[in-house]
Amino acid sequence: MPAKPILRRPSEIPPLLRGEAERIAGWTAQWQWHRLALHLSLIVVGAGAYGAAMGWWRDPQQALFVAIKFPLIILLTTLGNALLNALLAPLLGLNIPFRQSFSAVVVSFAIVAAILGAFSPLIAFMTWNAPPLVAGAGANPAYNFILLGHVAVIALAGVTGNVRLFQLLVKLGGGQRVALRVLGAWLAGNLFLGSQLAWILRPFIGSPALPVAFIRSDAWHGNFYETVFHTLQTIFH
Repeated sequence: MPAKPILRRPSEIPPLLRGEAERIAGWTAQWQWHRLALHLSLIVVGAGAYGAAMGWWRDPQQALFVAIKFPLIILLTTLGNALLNALLAPLLGLNIPFRQSFSAVVVSFAIVAAILGAFSPLIAFMTWNAPPLVAGAGANPAYNFILLGHVAVIALAGVTGNVRLFQLLVKLGGGQRVALRVLGAWLAGNLFLGSQLAWILRPFIGSPALPVAFIRSDAWHGNFYETVFHTLQTIFH
């Protein structure tokens, strides 16, 4: 019956969340659209739920915008680096085809998004009980506490996803040294593109001094790396 494979798909979620590298490596060897759709759905739902919880402090409309932007950053980063990642893996000693490199990255982001989604009720509770976001929030202890909470949760999800990705790369035949080289190269590319996409699609929490917007009017002025460089100049000048 054609419905049976669809009904069995939810049973793949527990091994994915547990990061069962051997089983996931078998998945990546076979290009199956329903499995890819499941992983992409986890990214959209998990990252979207976290984005909504993040943006709600500013405004319900901001919550909607961030619920769209958070998964969008992950998906655009994955697609934007798909070919580069596939080219880097064989050059660094891991001879896997495009479909396996792409599936491996999607799986790692699905794990990240699932963790973010699991934390979204906690973030929503923290946001709900926080004082209203007001102008000059940078000096507000509540703002700093919530910002630190976001950094901690996103860092935890990112580290966990990359640990699982490393284990998967080892299972795909690279060995620990090769897997570490490939992971480092993939991370560099993802951070390079992802940070710039996040810069363009800001704001996320938003500022009460500015109107709610999907992206800022000056989104295409400057870039993330230029801002970091000027910040370092200011610190060490």
